[in-house]
Amino acid sequence: MSVKRVTFASKIGVVAAAAGSAVGLGNIWRFPSQTADGGGAIFILVYIGCILFFGIPLMVSEFLVGRASRANAAGAYHKLSPGTPWKWVGRLGVLTGFVIMGFYMVVCGWTLVYLIQSLSGHLSGVTDFAANFAVLQGDPVKQTVWMILFTLLTTFFILSGVKKGIEQSAKILMPLLFLLLIVLAVRAVTLDGALPGINFLLKPDLSHVKSTLFLDAMGQAFFSLSLGMGCMITYGSYFRDRTPLLKTSVQVAVLDTLVAVLAGMVIFPSAFALTAHPETIVSDLVAGGPGLLFITLPELFNQMPGSMIWSTLFFCLLALAALTSTISLMEVVTVYIHEEYHIPRRISALFVTAGIIILGVFSSLSAPFFNILDIASAKFMLPIGGLFISLFVGWHLDRRLIFVQLSSGGTLKPGILFMKTYIFLLRYVAPIAILAIFIYGLAW
Repeated sequence: MSVKRVTFASKIGVVAAAAGSAVGLGNIWRFPSQTADGGGAIFILVYIGCILFFGIPLMVSEFLVGRASRANAAGAYHKLSPGTPWKWVGRLGVLTGFVIMGFYMVVCGWTLVYLIQSLSGHLSGVTDFAANFAVLQGDPVKQTVWMILFTLLTTFFILSGVKKGIEQSAKILMPLLFLLLIVLAVRAVTLDGALPGINFLLKPDLSHVKSTLFLDAMGQAFFSLSLGMGCMITYGSYFRDRTPLLKTSVQVAVLDTLVAVLAGMVIFPSAFALTAHPETIVSDLVAGGPGLLFITLPELFNQMPGSMIWSTLFFCLLALAALTSTISLMEVVTVYIHEEYHIPRRISALFVTAGIIILGVFSSLSAPFFNILDIASAKFMLPIGGLFISLFVGWHLDRRLIFVQLSSGGTLKPGILFMKTYIFLLRYVAPIAILAIFIYGLAW
C-alpha cells in the first residue's frame, strides 16, 4: 500500500515537526490555567498519566494511519478502508483544521501586535493593560491586517515544501522556542517571592483534588497533543518506513509536556512574586485564555527590571509557538486539496490561505463568530475526530497491518503484551475517556 511520497529527511526533523504541531498557544495559556484550577502539582501528575495511557496510544494511531496510507488525512481512511463511510472521519479532521485556523490566526496576529508593542517600548508605558487589550479587540482593521500577515508567514513555509519548509522550520523554531522558555523560566524562578509559585507547581497537595480533575486532565492531554485534527495523520504520511512510531510518539509527548511545564515555570513563579493581590492570583490564572496572555502576564512582566526585554522574549515565544502549530494546520488542508482534487500544491496553498483570511476577517469583525468557531472545534469536532480514530484502529483496521506499522516493517519487535495493551486501550479506554470529555464539555 506504500507509494512514492516525499518524506522527512532526518529523525530530528520528524520529532521536531511533530512536536511543533503539538506545541501551540494552548501549552502556554490553557495548560497553566488548567493547572491552576486543578490545584497545581496534583493536576500535572494526573495529566502525565493521561498522556501515557490515553494521549500516546492515540498519537501512535494517527501516525500509523498516516504512514500506512501515505495519504492526506481524508485519503488515508479511503485507502485503508475503500468504499466505506470512514473517509468522512478524515474529511472531518481536515475541516476541523480549517475551522481552527479561522479564529486561531486572529490570536496569532495579537501575538505579533504585542511583540511590536514590546519592541517599541509601548507596553512599558501602559498603565491599564485591560484597556490596552480592549483597544486592540475593538479595532477590526488592525486585527485583520496582523492576522493576514501571520497567515502569509505560515503560507511561506508551506510553499517551501515538506523538507525545506516544514521540516527545516521545525528544526530551527523548536530549539529557539525551548531556548526562550528556559531563559524566561530561569528569570522567573530567581525573582524574589517566586517560591510559593514554584511550590504550587511542583508540590502535590491532595486538598486541591477536584471531582472533575481526571476529566480536566484528559481533556488537556487530548487537546495539547493536536489529536483529532488530521495533523499527526498528515505528518505520519511523511515518515520513513523505519521511523519507530511508538518511540516518536513518546518523544513528541515528552517535548510537548516539557513545553507546558516550562511555561508553568515562567507563569506561576512570576505571578506569585509580582502580584499585588496574592489572594486572587490563582483565580486570575484559572481564568486563562487571552486575558492571561495579553492582560495579566504583561502587567506582571511590567513590574520586572528590564520589563521591555522580558515582555519581548515572551511574545516572541508566543509567536513561535503559534507558528509551529499553524504550519501543521495549514499543511493538513493544503495537502488534502492538492491530492484529492489534483490541484498543484502551490495553488492549493494559496487557495487555503484565501479561505483562512476570509474566515479570519469575520472572526476579527465579530466576537460571537470567533467564539462559535472556537466552541465548535474544541467541544465537538476534536473529540469526535479522536473518538473515531480510536475506533478505526482499535476495531476496524487489520491487526496484521497494525503489527507491520508498529514493527516498522519488521525492523522492530513489539511484544505481545504491548500489542494487547495497545489494542485494549484503543478499543475501550480511549473511547470511554473521549465520550466522557465530550459529555463534560457539553455540560459546561
